[in-house]
Amino acid sequence: MRGLFQDSGSPDQRVTVMLAAFEGWNDAGEAASDALKFMGRYWGSEKVATIDADEFYDFQFTRPVVTRNAQGQRKIKWPTTRISKASVPDTNVDLILVHGVEPSYKWRAYTAELIASAKELNVDCIILVGALLADVPHTRPIPVTVTSDDDLMRENLDIEPSTYEGPIGIVGVLSEVGSLADIPTLSLWAAVPHYVGQSPSPKAQLALLNRLEEMLHLSLDMHVLVEESEAWERGVDELAIEDPEVAAYVRQLEEAKDTADLPEASGESIAREFERYLKKRRKD
Repeated sequence: MRGLFQDSGSPDQRVTVMLAAFEGWNDAGEAASDALKFMGRYWGSEKVATIDADEFYDFQFTRPVVTRNAQGQRKIKWPTTRISKASVPDTNVDLILVHGVEPSYKWRAYTAELIASAKELNVDCIILVGALLADVPHTRPIPVTVTSDDDLMRENLDIEPSTYEGPIGIVGVLSEVGSLADIPTLSLWAAVPHYVGQSPSPKAQLALLNRLEEMLHLSLDMHVLVEESEAWERGVDELAIEDPEVAAYVRQLEEAKDTADLPEASGESIAREFERYLKKRRKD
């Protein structure tokens, strides 16, 4: 499997990667934001900055929420963007994790502020993580699409540029602003079955994390998430059985997916799956 840092120079040189996900339009089933939260907890990320909410949010649309601590004290939690940092043990990789709610206003000023933070933190590249609703079956592997407009990234990862045209969210804007700032940027999108698009979506979250593992050459213990994904799939199976129309629709999606995947049984795809198997076996 090709990795992101094939040409990064000395193995002792630190590499800083910014990963960003935003709740809302770009985050079907909250798979993208949950994936970043998982990584933050796993490697004990610590907050290094926030982006002030007042400038960028309509609080009638993205409302603050009230929380209470163990002593019952009341606190208002405002929508914001949290920037945290984690150093991955036994590697030369530092992660900058950006998690927030898609802003309501001033997207150009908002993304400019994020890019300024990326420059201050010496970010080498940006990975934008999203999830979208799609006509895919829950019984098959969740498709994850990786695209970039950066020539070196496309060469290292053997990926294509995006050909999408149409409405975009904050992830799409940040992708362009990052490229204009000469920070190599790529986008990672999971396709969530639209008929079960509610949160959580552990199978899509797991698919994103597996792809990030491969690209960053990192290792995550995700056995709990694997169990949650399997339980989620069993639960959707049970719902489909109870509704013949849904069951028939899922079979249609399965047939379409299996037919589309037939040409992909190439040596490269088989090698990729075998490499993943060996990696998991070594960990076990």
